[in-house]
Amino acid sequence: QVELVESGGGLVQAGGSLRLSCAASGRTFSDYAMGWFRQAPGKQREFVATIDWSGGNTYYADSVKGRFTISRDNTKNTVYLQMNILSPEDTAVYYCAASGLSSIDPYRGNYLYWGQGTQVTVSS
Repeated sequence: QVELVESGGGLVQAGGSLRLSCAASGRTFSDYAMGWFRQAPGKQREFVATIDWSGGNTYYADSVKGRFTISRDNTKNTVYLQMNILSPEDTAVYYCAASGLSSIDPYRGNYLYWGQGTQVTVSS
């Protein structure tokens, strides 16, 4: 079992930045690839970014590529999402998740553990 707790969400103006954190507890954090997903009102949960167990490989949705950066610190059992140049279209609840795989993984169905989510609101 892995417990995930996100933090760092909030209200920001368009063009601004936020950094989300996700603290993990339970089983060995470095066993898992990690991912960030988001869900806007009335929409399905969508993939944002993923990072492999070592932090050496990352993969992003086209919509955030070049603006968002995923990273992890296995010594702190934490994964981060640095979000820059935010736009109102980025407004959503952001979830971190732990995959059943150790390699980068953009497929929601492979994720075993999910956090409760943190709200990100970008005003225009």
